[in-house]
Amino acid sequence: MKGFFHKAKDQVTSSLQKDSKDPKDPKSPPPVPATRPSIFGDGTQKDLKSPPPIPAKKPSIFQRDAPKIPQRPITINPDTPQEDGPSRIYNAQALDVARYRYHHGTNLGSIYVLEKWLHGSMFPPNAAPGQTSELEAVKLWVSQIGLDATCTKFWKHWGSAVSDSDMRWLSRSANCTTLRIPIGYFTLGPYFCQGTPFEPYAEVYRGAWEEIRSFILRLWAFRIGVVLDLHALPGGANGGEHSGTNSGKADLWTSSSNLALGQRCAEFLAQEVQNGLKGVAGIQLCNEANWDAPGMYAWYDKCIASISAIDPSIPIIISDGWNLSKALDYVGKKNVAYPDRPTCPVIIDTHYYWAFSDADKKKSPQAIIAEAKTKMSELDGKEGNVLERGAFQIIVGEYSCVMTEDSWAKSGGVPKSDLVKQFGQAQSQRYQERSGGSYFWTYKMDWLPGGEWGFIAQTNSSAITPPPSLLMKDPKSRVSNANAQRDKLMEACVTAHSDYWNRTAPGKPFEHWRFEKGWKTGWDDAVAFLGQNSVMGYSGETAPGGDKIGNLELWVLKRIRDSGMRGPFVWEFEQGLRKGISEFYRTCGL
Repeated sequence: MKGFFHKAKDQVTSSLQKDSKDPKDPKSPPPVPATRPSIFGDGTQKDLKSPPPIPAKKPSIFQRDAPKIPQRPITINPDTPQEDGPSRIYNAQALDVARYRYHHGTNLGSIYVLEKWLHGSMFPPNAAPGQTSELEAVKLWVSQIGLDATCTKFWKHWGSAVSDSDMRWLSRSANCTTLRIPIGYFTLGPYFCQGTPFEPYAEVYRGAWEEIRSFILRLWAFRIGVVLDLHALPGGANGGEHSGTNSGKADLWTSSSNLALGQRCAEFLAQEVQNGLKGVAGIQLCNEANWDAPGMYAWYDKCIASISAIDPSIPIIISDGWNLSKALDYVGKKNVAYPDRPTCPVIIDTHYYWAFSDADKKKSPQAIIAEAKTKMSELDGKEGNVLERGAFQIIVGEYSCVMTEDSWAKSGGVPKSDLVKQFGQAQSQRYQERSGGSYFWTYKMDWLPGGEWGFIAQTNSSAITPPPSLLMKDPKSRVSNANAQRDKLMEACVTAHSDYWNRTAPGKPFEHWRFEKGWKTGWDDAVAFLGQNSVMGYSGETAPGGDKIGNLELWVLKRIRDSGMRGPFVWEFEQGLRKGISEFYRTCGL
């Protein structure tokens, strides 16, 4: 976690507030590292903004032309085929919902990649201050209790981390849709440990991946999906302990062998998904890459190409390297409607913290709360036209409710608990408005409920709030009522579309049947996501609410690709698709 900084610092102690709904006192926090490696790799610390910054088919309602809302027709690349191909649009399935819904989630914590500040119990008492990583833990235990006992200790840690009762709470009480699971290359098994610092301890990880697979399937029984986050890559994408070692270096980017092994890790995960591992919402190639890491985007290119050759349907998540604007430029070129060959959709992972930089220490809690409401403004002007601009999708892979003591001292007498709640709610609202999902840091640790670092504490205090659709008590009746109005609404939208373009471009040719086709598809997709009980096979173990299409830009991209449509009027399909989705949500009160 936490790239250029170690999240705990002085703030851990202050962040451990007692959960008002938990009668027990939280456990004492662990000691925290006093230093933090620079994400820039030059020994400096710079201030950045974030953190361093369907019903039965009916005939067409018209035999005449008919378009929709203002949006200029797009310019078609002359090299793009102009003839429609076969449509591959099918009703949204459970896997589609798992991948493209809004992800209201949390990070698992340091279960498969140890961090001492979170799980001090997994380190021997004599661990030195600089021995805070997975490698140091396994090395110390093997030297003190032997290989067999170390294997037993780690396997027990993995297998007992999350109980069925925990999963029930995640699903029903926290309305958690997706878990981001930080894993290391070593947890994929002994083969991936060869030639790395983990090779002498490879036997400890012989059953690690099978344990993770079992965990994923158990989560899916509660219809909780997962992001497989390659948090710890060989050499390290950053110098933090959460990269698996205490080297303080980001040697992934300067070693061809490390990059090749990292790519093989991603390919292995893709093959597992392609072979039927259920509930995987995406594969994250790396976590918190250093700022301007050399060769990062070239490595992304290789990984995306190789995973696409295995299964081009798998969403791939990339770290923005603390430079969201540059990452957006990159994905805009990847997420195009007509790629040369089938290619995976690409999502950007960005992280937001206000607990570490000197600039943030100078801000009051109220100023930080106001700033949280402005995040992801880099998306302005990029969304809404996949055909012309590409698809831009972000997830917030990590955030918390932690501020520094310097900030709390500027609260002006407002109770800290009130401000923490406002902070969490402001983040929840903003991330639901602008991103495809958000994952709190974090869920599991030795010192539950975790204070402002704790998903449990902040959920129980209602600081973290799920999207309204997940709290809906009657999604089935909402869907039924909306569907009763479907045809009338569609006719009105198609007529408005037609009238607008007839006035705007009289005598010009259009293909307005594409708008109607898009509208029907969008409406039915939104129905499938919200009425997910039938699609997902939910049971009494899971929450009663419904999902929204949270990764909307990527879903539009997928539907355009699936449609097989080509030529100068596909923009009408895209407009219709978006309008059908939005009309359904408006009708349902969402």
